[in-house]
Amino acid sequence: MSTLANQLASAEREEVARAIRLLLARPLLTASADPAGFDLVRRRRDPLARWFDHTCGWNLAVEPRRGYARLTKIRANPDGSRPARRARSGRAPFDRRRYVLLCVTAAELLSMPMTTIGMLADRVVQATAADRALPRFDPVQRAERVAFVDVLKLLESYDVLRAVDGTTDAYAETADAKVLYRVDATLLMRLPAAPVGASRLAVPPEEVPTRFEELLAALVRERRYGGSAAATDSETDSRTDAETATTDAQRNLRLRHSVLRRLFDDPVLYRDDLTEDELAYITSLTGRQILRRSVEQAGFLLEERTEGFLLVDPDALATDVRFPDDTSSARVAALLLLEPLCAAPAGMLPEQLAEAGAELLRRFPGWAKAYQSEDGAGRLAADAVRVLLDAGLAGRAGDRVLARPAAHRYRLTEATGPAPAHDTETTSLAPEHDAQGTPASGGDAAEGEPQ
Repeated sequence: MSTLANQLASAEREEVARAIRLLLARPLLTASADPAGFDLVRRRRDPLARWFDHTCGWNLAVEPRRGYARLTKIRANPDGSRPARRARSGRAPFDRRRYVLLCVTAAELLSMPMTTIGMLADRVVQATAADRALPRFDPVQRAERVAFVDVLKLLESYDVLRAVDGTTDAYAETADAKVLYRVDATLLMRLPAAPVGASRLAVPPEEVPTRFEELLAALVRERRYGGSAAATDSETDSRTDAETATTDAQRNLRLRHSVLRRLFDDPVLYRDDLTEDELAYITSLTGRQILRRSVEQAGFLLEERTEGFLLVDPDALATDVRFPDDTSSARVAALLLLEPLCAAPAGMLPEQLAEAGAELLRRFPGWAKAYQSEDGAGRLAADAVRVLLDAGLAGRAGDRVLARPAAHRYRLTEATGPAPAHDTETTSLAPEHDAQGTPASGGDAAEGEPQ
């Protein structure tokens, strides 16, 4: 009996670890998108909920009958490195217009269990016309319909919308397209991750642009750490959670969650990026014990260096964005730019990066055709730098871009141009140490997924 009990306990630990890594990469996990993964989370939901609450302070809601699991990720310092992305147009990130339409559309869908694309578009037209702070939605314009389609397809990818009849893409070509949707309003209400509702801030629309950073911080302020849960029009200041914590227990809880959230959600965690309190906590005896136990329970391998910490997932379950990766010209260029970047201790200026991009285009004239234009070299370098910044391999110091310690994990051994018979690049990438097991989930989760 003891042997069987040990085997069952070992199987449970392995399943919980696997489910943790699945949810880190996909905070919204649906039965339709991943039946096996959802069934695993459903069966182990109690230990999973306890682990996420204790380790990161994140809430896990599992709805077996509705077929989804929602891990609500909250970050004290949210960023735009994992934007929502369009299903069309090469997965370009959402722009301001699409985010506005997403918010308005979501608000209109809350009271509509079933709808057609035409009825929904009419509701959005009326809602934007009634709000003087919003530009009016005009479905007569094709660009507006395309933006609306991008929003609807994003909601379809979340299973909030399900096309019962017709296809969403048809609306981009004609406003007369017929599409019938079923709406899951309960799941829609689960999407926002901010612990404080925007309506509680009570800020006039004209003040939002000048107070954006302050308001963003107020949206993610959590009551459990002490202090005010939200800033109001009469109560706004620059206090941080660290300054408003009221007890030692709340302070330690905030430190644990702030460090481990970043460790499990970012590609790499540098000591230099931690506050003095966070660094003291993670290097204390208690902090190190909690760190190592949490990493082991999640099934990661911990690499601890002088510069910081990095988690490697042997099965790459928690990895939403890989590096190296040859799925786009910018990602290939990012790896190619690491060599000159690492060779420049003082960093590189935008002009130097643009010249390095131009050299790549001269070296491989049949590659990266989207960047074969007058300003292509600068755009290629800027896009490649953005990849490196998001992966934690580069940082900024004023106008300069510098290689960060993790960048030295990689070595390019060979790069060849496109094969004559194909209009694609064949590049041999050989990193010294491949960090592709690092969790980089996020934005909003995986790119475009809700946090």
